[in-house]
Amino acid sequence: MNKLPISVCIISGAEAHRIGKCLASVASWTSEIVVVLNSEVQDGTDAIAASFGAKIHRHPFQGFREQKNLALSYTTLPWVLALDADEEVSTELRESIARFFSGDQERFAAAGFARKVWFLGRWITHGDWYPDRVLRLFRREKGKWAGSAEHCAVEVQGACTTLAGDLLHYTNPDISSYVNKINYFADLYLQRQLAEKTRWSAPAAVFRAGWRFVRAYFVRRGFLDGYPGFFIAASTAYSTLVRHSRLFEHLQPRQPVCDPPKSP
Repeated sequence: MNKLPISVCIISGAEAHRIGKCLASVASWTSEIVVVLNSEVQDGTDAIAASFGAKIHRHPFQGFREQKNLALSYTTLPWVLALDADEEVSTELRESIARFFSGDQERFAAAGFARKVWFLGRWITHGDWYPDRVLRLFRREKGKWAGSAEHCAVEVQGACTTLAGDLLHYTNPDISSYVNKINYFADLYLQRQLAEKTRWSAPAAVFRAGWRFVRAYFVRRGFLDGYPGFFIAASTAYSTLVRHSRLFEHLQPRQPVCDPPKSP
């Protein structure tokens, strides 16, 4: 395949254990790879990225949205394919992108596609996690990262289309890594609620958590993914409850701090 006029754009932390798979899936058919590394990363991610011809920049992490827009500013080609270090372009998606650039790219400002997650030993193909449609291929002058600190997405000016094929996502290698993210994103959500002066509601917190399970497991047929489908639905409900309970916790009186004992 001839190289397409695409800049691959990635932000990365310490990802030496998996960024190679991401880069290998795009290096042979895209024309530029830009990787912005967190300043403190010293695990060899930079050497792996360099081995695929990536242009590497270092910058203190300033939040996902801002860091991704910074990476976007370093790209030079007309089109951008924005990826995370734990993602891989499947063969079918690569072929769809090639067909898109046979003429359809003249009519659109962006293209989206499904993202499929590997979790608990299988590809997840139902529930809240699939198809997780993302818009990641876009004209550089027409798109930017927007949204909240805990959930940002590409915002595009112009017509968009959808391509066949999946973006493969290896976001959670095990249950521990998934659970560890719950508090991180709950903290970000709390900060946004405080900034927006959101009022806490017990019925809303309970309903949202319950609905997330029903939607993921029954409405979106997560039960077809076996026990992993149940775990995802249940843990999503739990993480939703945690996220919407943090504001309640924040509003409660703080535990009194005892004075230290006086010296004899």
